[in-house]
Formats: sequence, C-alpha cells, structure tokens
Amino acid sequence: MANHKRLVAEELRSHVIIAADHAGIGLKKYLVPKLVNAGYAVEDVGAVRIDPNDDYPDYAAKVARHVARDDTAVGVLICGTGAGMAMAANKIPFVRAAFCMDEFEAKMSREHNDANIITLRGRRFSKSKAWRVARIFLETPFYGEPRHVRRIKKIAKIEKARKKR
Repeated sequence: MANHKRLVAEELRSHVIIAADHAGIGLKKYLVPKLVNAGYAVEDVGAVRIDPNDDYPDYAAKVARHVARDDTAVGVLICGTGAGMAMAANKIPFVRAAFCMDEFEAKMSREHNDANIITLRGRRFSKSKAWRVARIFLETPFYGEPRHVRRIKKIAKIEKARKKR
C-alpha cells in the first residue's frame, strides 16, 4: 500500500521547490541530495550561503508563487522555527503551507488538507527526523473525500473574500 501511495504522490507532485533562510540552510543542504536520490526533481531557489541579514518572507514568497502556479510542484521551506515560513507562504493564494513537526502532522496535512508546502524548523530538529517528516509529506496523497474537498473550498472562499478587501 505504501508503494502505491508513493507512486500516486510522485505522479501528482514530482517537482520539489526548496528554499531556506540562513537558519535553515544546513538542513536544506542535507535534504536536497536525499530528495534527488528519492527520485524527485528538485529546484533549489536559495539561500546559497549563510547571510544573517536575509529574510525568510522573500524565500517563502518565491516558493509559494511557484507552487501556486504549478500543480506538479510541492514546496519545502525551512527557517529557524518553520512558523515564519508558513505564515508568509500562506499569504499567497492557492497555497496551503503546513508547519510539520512530526510524521502524523505531515501525513494529515496532505491527506486531509491537501497541503502543497511543508515548512520545517532548521533549529532544534534532527536532520534524520526532518527527512522522515518531509518524506511522509511528499509520499502522502490527498484523500479527496467530500468532507475534505468541502473544507478546502471554504479555505479558497476565505482567500477570495480577503482579496476583495
């Protein structure tokens, strides 16, 4: 069953757009080869070096805009806590970024919420655990049950109302 879910997830979202600020660059450097070895097409959009003056919203917006335009893409964003990246990415319409600390959150954010970006913390989070969480997120397809579709449509309605303000 897990192999079937992985194939479905890779067919739907096989292109990974990844970015990190200075606090997440170490984890990003660890994850990129793991993703490539797992068969994902990976596009790394920064940061390329540690710069304490960089700003996570810049990277979040870059990844979120790409994911919002491309149904085959999924995003991975890493900052110190993961929370800032999620907040910034979720400002872009059609993005559902989920900050995930464990495997359960990663699985449920995909199955029930059709999240298209995962945010991870670069500080106080083991690299091996981050890989497990990211891998589950990437391999888990959206269930598409009517109740979940209904809820995602409500999120889209909130986005539209917000844009009209």
